[in-house]
Amino acid sequence: MTTSTGSASGAGSATGEETVFTATGQDWDELTDLLKETPEERVIVNMGPQHPSTHGVLRLILELEGETVTEARCGIGYLHTGIEKNLEYRSWVQGTTFVTRMDYLSPLFNETAYALGVERLLGIEDDVPEKAQVMRVLLMELNRISSHLVAIATGGMEIGALTVMTIGFRERELVLDLFELITGLRMNHAFIRPGGVAQDLPPGALDEIRAFVVLMRERLKEYAALCNANPIFRGRLEGVGHLDLEGCLALGITGPVLRSTGYPWDLRKTQPYCGYEDYSFDVITWDTADSYGRFRIRLDEMEESLRIVEQAADRLGHLDGAPVMVADKKIAWPSQLAIGTDGMGNSLDHIRHIMGESMEALIHHFKLVTEGFRVPAGQAYAAIESPRGEMGAHVVSDGGTRPYRVHFRDPSFTNLQATSVMSEGGMVADVIVAIASIDPVMGGVDR
Repeated sequence: MTTSTGSASGAGSATGEETVFTATGQDWDELTDLLKETPEERVIVNMGPQHPSTHGVLRLILELEGETVTEARCGIGYLHTGIEKNLEYRSWVQGTTFVTRMDYLSPLFNETAYALGVERLLGIEDDVPEKAQVMRVLLMELNRISSHLVAIATGGMEIGALTVMTIGFRERELVLDLFELITGLRMNHAFIRPGGVAQDLPPGALDEIRAFVVLMRERLKEYAALCNANPIFRGRLEGVGHLDLEGCLALGITGPVLRSTGYPWDLRKTQPYCGYEDYSFDVITWDTADSYGRFRIRLDEMEESLRIVEQAADRLGHLDGAPVMVADKKIAWPSQLAIGTDGMGNSLDHIRHIMGESMEALIHHFKLVTEGFRVPAGQAYAAIESPRGEMGAHVVSDGGTRPYRVHFRDPSFTNLQATSVMSEGGMVADVIVAIASIDPVMGGVDR
C-alpha cells in the first residue's frame, strides 16, 4: 500500500514524499496503527487491460481514496497495429482492406470515410452512381444499429444486466447475417471502395432487409420495456459520468456523448454526405448529460436508422440493374466484379473477354490490379457521423499509386479524453459505467 505525505516508524520507510508500508509478519495491529497516523490514504489501482469491465484492452490507472476516485488516467496502445503506416505501402484500393479493421464494430464507416477522401482527391464525387450512394447509406445505418447493439449489450454486461447483453448480441447476429448476404463477410468487408461499392445487391436481399426492419422494430420495444423505466437500471446510470456541453466542446467530444447535453450536432444533418440530405430522420438528443441519456440516445437512434434503412430499400427497389461503380475503367476496380457460381472472382464474361478477346483489356486489368490507379497530388479531409461521433479521414497524395499519408480522426480516441472528467470525484464502480457510456473501441483508438 502506498500513502502520500505521511510519516512512519518501525514497519514504514519514507521514500521522498511518499511512505511505503511493508507487512513482514509483525502484529497486524502495529501496521494498522501506523496507517491511522497518516493524514491521507491513496491507493493506485491498475484496472485492465485484460479486465472484464474495461470495454476492451484499455488500461485504467486509478488513484483511490477509499472507494472514491481522485485521479483517473488511460493507458492505451495495447491494440496498435500500424494500419496508417501500412496504408503507405499498398495501392489506394488495397487501403480499404486496412481501414475496415480499425474500428472493428463499425467497419463500413471506416471504409466510407476513406473512400470519400480518395474520391475528393480524384474529383469524382459527383460521378459516383446513385445506387452506390444509396447502398452506402443502407450499409452504414445497418452498421450503426449493430454497433449500438454492442454498446448497449456490453455496457449492460459490465454492470450486471446480463439479459441486456444476451438480447443485444441476438439482434446483432441478424445484422451480421445481412452483411454476409450483401458483402460476403460478417466484418472487415472492404466493400465500400473509391468510386462506389464492390458489387450489386444479391437476389432477395431487399426482402431480407425489409423483414429485418419489421422484426427489429418489435425487438426495440423489448429494450425499452426492460431498461427505460427500470428503477435499478436508471439508478445505476442516472447522474453517472456527467459531462456538460462546455466540457464536450473543450475536449472535442462528438456523437451520443455530445448529443446527451441537448446539442443536436450530427454530420448527417449539419454537413450531409452520400445524399443524407434526401432522407427523413430526426437527430436524437437528451438533456441529462449523463450515462442514462447516452443509453437512451443510442436506443432511439436505432429506430431512426430503421427509418433510413426503409427509405434506402425503397429507393434501391427502383434502381434495379443500375451501376454501382464509376464508369471510368481506369478507376473502377476490380473490373466487372461479380460473385460467380463458385462464390468467388470476376464475372465469367469479363474473364472470357480479357483472356480470349482483347489483349489491351488484359493489360489494363493487370495494371489496375497490380499497380493501381494514380491519384492527383493534394490532400483532402472527409468526415462522416459514425456511431461514436465524427469519423474523419485526412488523405494525402503525392500523385502516385499509393497514399503518401492517411490519418484518421477516430471518435473513440478523442472521446476517451473524457474518462478522467467523468470519473474523478465519483465511486470506483461508476468508472465502469462512464467508460461504457463513452463506448470506445480500442482498435480505433490505437490504430
